Amino acid sequence: MIDFQDTKTAFKLRSNADLRRARFLFNSIGNASLVKAGSAMALWALRIQLPIKSLVKATVFKQFCGGETIEECTQVIKGMNSAGVQSILDFSIEGKESDHDFDKTTQITIDTILFGRNNPGVPLAVFKPTGVGRISLWTKISTGESLSTADQKEWEKVLFRIERIYAASKETGIPVMMDAEESWMQDAADKVALDLMRRFNTEKVLVYNTLQMYRHDRLNYLQRILEQGKQEGFKIGVKIVRGAYMEKERLRAKQQGYPSPIQKDKAATDKDYDAAIELGLHSENCSIVAGTHNESSCQKLAMAMLDKNMSRNSEQVYFSQLYGMSDNLSFNLAVEGFNVAKYLPFGPVKDVMPYLIRRAEENTSVGGQTGRELQLIERELKRRKSV
Repeated sequence: MIDFQDTKTAFKLRSNADLRRARFLFNSIGNASLVKAGSAMALWALRIQLPIKSLVKATVFKQFCGGETIEECTQVIKGMNSAGVQSILDFSIEGKESDHDFDKTTQITIDTILFGRNNPGVPLAVFKPTGVGRISLWTKISTGESLSTADQKEWEKVLFRIERIYAASKETGIPVMMDAEESWMQDAADKVALDLMRRFNTEKVLVYNTLQMYRHDRLNYLQRILEQGKQEGFKIGVKIVRGAYMEKERLRAKQQGYPSPIQKDKAATDKDYDAAIELGLHSENCSIVAGTHNESSCQKLAMAMLDKNMSRNSEQVYFSQLYGMSDNLSFNLAVEGFNVAKYLPFGPVKDVMPYLIRRAEENTSVGGQTGRELQLIERELKRRKSV
């Protein structure tokens, strides 16, 4: 069993000042009203160019992001890698709509792939489908809506951007994950990802799709694509997560009068999450990234790997958490020899604010997460006073 309560290992890279800042932030995040008001004020202040960038960058940005550029992330990557924890550079810009922004995101994603070629601390890359194309277009494709000539040209641009990303992946050998998003645009993303797997995952896994297990159809979907891969001779790559859009999904389903795609309760989500991990782990043609902040899920997967006599650092399995959170999982898994890669968001402070606000809101709504972080931080600060 791995000791996930070992705070000395968990916070080995964090100074006392870092821990006190994190304590303040997680205490603040625990207050839903404060998060709502503070988020609105921060966006407003940045929009009218009040000089708060340095304050944001020194607090919440520093906790959850590696820097504004790839270069600024270098020291964080180097530090974590020295402790056995690798990084997934995530250009965390959301809600853009122009070709200029989509082309910029594509190029920066390619830059993260090329950066990983000569950096052992960066084993994987990632992008969001809506980072390279409008969500409304992804939705049209998903629902089978007829495309105008302009839509078709725009879709061809989206596919070309993705093609460029995976050309860089093939050139460098760095696998790239497609993040999952809202269910109403996901069918198109699933189809694109599966087509890419057929082409690029013949010798090793370069293409990973993401499955959100709070959807009740995802376990069946995984079973189906694993069978397709076996029959057609290609490998399957999946990042398995619980999910991040649950409230939005339920609300839209209610408003538009269709059955909710979301599991009936958290227990059903947990059951399907563990079943998906088990299925992927015991499939010869599958590689998995276990994206989770759940201690039980990490413990189960680690023990299952040992029971299967798998190498702890097998390329078939990566554990993944978000930077600034769940260091007790990441660093204690790493010290035991398992592959761990933290999502390391980066980007200009103003543009990353929507991501940071979403992160704060998710911490507010996820039961126990903020409390666990605070408990571990307090324990480590007390331990340091006693030694």
